[in-house]
Amino acid sequence: MVPTLKVNPLALRLGELLKQRIVKLDSKNWAKSGGDQMRLEMLTTIDAMRPGEVAMLENIRFSKDEEGNKGTLAEELANLADIFVLDGFAVSHRADASVVGVAKYLPVFAGLLMETEVKALSKVLQRPRKPLVAIIGGIKAETKIPVIKNLLKKSNYILIGGGIVSTYLYALGFKIGSSVVDKKYAKEILQYCKNKKVIKPLDVVVGDIKGKKYWVKDLDKNFKITDKNLAIYDIGPKTIHEFSKIIKKAKTIVWNGAMGYFEQHPYENATYSIARLVATRSKGPAFGVVGGGETLLSLEAVKMSEYVDHISTGGGAMLEFLSGKKLPGVKVIS
Repeated sequence: MVPTLKVNPLALRLGELLKQRIVKLDSKNWAKSGGDQMRLEMLTTIDAMRPGEVAMLENIRFSKDEEGNKGTLAEELANLADIFVLDGFAVSHRADASVVGVAKYLPVFAGLLMETEVKALSKVLQRPRKPLVAIIGGIKAETKIPVIKNLLKKSNYILIGGGIVSTYLYALGFKIGSSVVDKKYAKEILQYCKNKKVIKPLDVVVGDIKGKKYWVKDLDKNFKITDKNLAIYDIGPKTIHEFSKIIKKAKTIVWNGAMGYFEQHPYENATYSIARLVATRSKGPAFGVVGGGETLLSLEAVKMSEYVDHISTGGGAMLEFLSGKKLPGVKVIS
């Protein structure tokens, strides 16, 4: 068990919100070495609770049987309850004991958050108002390729930024300095980015990692970065202008992944511009869905989160849902 990952602070905060004491159940790591005494103590504590009281278990990821739904963990969890409400969309892409295992032993229902997530993302995939514009950025090409592949069939435009752009340029044979490249998936990125629906940047911001020197370079046949101390850290102003014209026409928008290394000034311009555009278009002319840790941070930075129709709590789960996969956690509530 990792002390800093214990749920004690969560129990305290939940107690503040509910204005009552939260009963913390010491489930430790559910190891068999804990013996029947630990399990008996938990059951005794639960039996002694009054209607309206709330109990919280220890971090379930401490159990080696959680991942992959191994051992008897799911059955033990089910023994503590009468019904199972699955509200963790962010873990719904995992076939773990606390996600799918418990559902085998108890009546299962979707929580309010899970219901909201599935409805919002289904709206993007199944009945989007057109034009549908997808904005895909971030570093990992591996997780974005299935999304691009699936959304190509449904979107009018897919705007790309981040590591996907540098990987695409690498696949075309350009010299790109120390830019982030996912070489393993370069051929696939090249294949999908050749589609006319995928709108590539017209220019990029090249510089050093600390942002002390930087400049805008057009993406033409003469583009190259030979200095290994330099890299592509953002998309450029021409691209922002072109993307903005497309976003302003959208009726449905889905965005996942930053356009560049926005944590370092001055490489935040494109990501913040996209954040403002998406938020401005949402909750009115368009239905906007945004997800991914970095993407949400950028919305918070420009103080525009409240203007987006749906903020997804799922990073990997959102991407897998948008790629068309049937998530294990969604299956059990269907």
